[in-house]
Order: sequence, then structure tokens, then C-alpha cells
Amino acid sequence: MAQMKPDTDYYEVLQISRHADVETIHRVYRMMATRFHPDNPRTGDTEIFLLLKRAYEVLSDADRRARYDSTRMIEEEAPLPIFELKDFVYGLKGEVNRRLGVLSLLYNRRRANEDRPGLSVMDLEKRMAFPREHLNFALWYLRAKGYIRQEDNSDCGITAEGIDFIESHSSSDELIKRLIQAGPSSGVYEGEEGAMPDAVMSRCGELQPAIAFPAN
Repeated sequence: MAQMKPDTDYYEVLQISRHADVETIHRVYRMMATRFHPDNPRTGDTEIFLLLKRAYEVLSDADRRARYDSTRMIEEEAPLPIFELKDFVYGLKGEVNRRLGVLSLLYNRRRANEDRPGLSVMDLEKRMAFPREHLNFALWYLRAKGYIRQEDNSDCGITAEGIDFIESHSSSDELIKRLIQAGPSSGVYEGEEGAMPDAVMSRCGELQPAIAFPAN
């Protein structure tokens, strides 16, 4: 059976923007519910269907959606536990891992919020629990590589090159996989592999050595 997580991202379940209007929510739900309805002999999946139904019930009701959004806002401002690990703090390994952390946060943000696809430096400070002085070198490097850019509102946003880097390494590199899973929009379902994203990992063990960024 599908397991509902307390930090389930219902917007991610329906694959919609957090600013989606009610009409969009109805339309997307109808399409996805038809695909995963248990009576569909080709693509039916009861577990996914029930998860979609739960997300729809919350987001299509104005009062329940407002309460849900308020709770999610508090959760998303808290530091992610994965950044408490010493692997992000010291030496060259820590520096490289912080770059991957920034890139992964911006990747998740781009997927989850098309209206504001970037994060400010203050947002990154909160999510990673590092002062900006510890992030400045990583931000400079990622901009120089073309993996991130400054958005019109001065937020940091991931580029297509940055997305390609994350996605090309996400299946083979354990650190990137954990960083993506640790993000606020990373996953909500535990079921068959490939059916929906993996469940959010609240705590992680020791990380594998940091991967190297390709040279220009």
C-alpha cells in the first residue's frame, strides 16, 4: 500500500505549480486519475490513484489548501538535515559538496515553482544552514560554469546546463540522489520503482566522496 508521508508535496503529486488555479487542478487531476484509475487495464494503479485523489481533495478545497500551504511554508524554511553532515563543512570535499547542494536545491526549485524558479542567497542560507560567506565561492563557480544564473529578481536560478549535469549524474552518484531526495519537492510515494519519485529521506548516513565537475 502507498504510505502517506507527513511532508507529502501534493503539488508534486499532481505535477502542478503551487500557484495553479482551481481549473488547472481539476483538469490535471482528471487526466492523471484516468490514467491511473484501477479500472484502466493498461496503466491502472490503485496506490497512485489514491495518492492523486488525496492530493486533489486537499488542493481543490480553498480552506484545506490554505492550511496545507501554511504548513508547507514553515517546513520549507527549515534547514535540511542532510546539510548537517560534516561532509559539507571541511576541506575540498566540503566545498565540492556545497556546490552540489546549491545545484540540487535550485533543480528542485525549478521543477516545483515555475512562477518563481529561483532562490535568493538568503533562501540558500536557510535551507543549507551555512552563512553566505561559506556559499559565495560555490555560487561564483557555478555561475562561471554556466550551471546557474541570476534571475530578473536577483534570485539564483539553475540553467539548462545545470539541469543536464544533475540529471546525467543522478542515477549513478549517491550524493546527488540523496540531495535531490532531501529537497522539499523531491518525492512523495513509496511503491514500485519508477512509478513515482522515491520517498523523502529525512536523515542520511555517511556520503560517498564528492564527484568532480567537468572541465570547460
